[in-house]
Amino acid sequence: MGAKPMPVPDADSRRFWEGCREHRLQIERCADCKTARFPPAALCPHCRSSRSEWVAASGRGTVFSWIVVRHPVPKDMYAGEVPYVVALVELEEGVRMPTNIVGCAPDAIRAGMPVEVVFDDVSADITLPRFRPQVPS
Repeated sequence: MGAKPMPVPDADSRRFWEGCREHRLQIERCADCKTARFPPAALCPHCRSSRSEWVAASGRGTVFSWIVVRHPVPKDMYAGEVPYVVALVELEEGVRMPTNIVGCAPDAIRAGMPVEVVFDDVSADITLPRFRPQVPS
């Protein structure tokens, strides 16, 4: 069985992945215009400033869009995991994050469904933020 592809942190995303490893969801925000951004980038897409700061994200959002993967590609890596959900979650902070939805049947997912982050320690170095249906408080 081949190894699954993993994120490769770079200079822009290193702080994001460090936060995930500590089970903290952080997003980058422009230090000048305060526009939140994801994925992390060297320049603000709104004002082009190179000044940024990292802020704690609430970890809550809503499902913006999703697909259900039912056929494992490649088969040797994902055969035991289908079906699974690849989604775009819109965080309360206004950015959209590609992720997986876990903790519910794929057919139960709806646009606008409230979700919250959970962390999946997939290796010693990488922790992935995934989202599950929000638990009422």
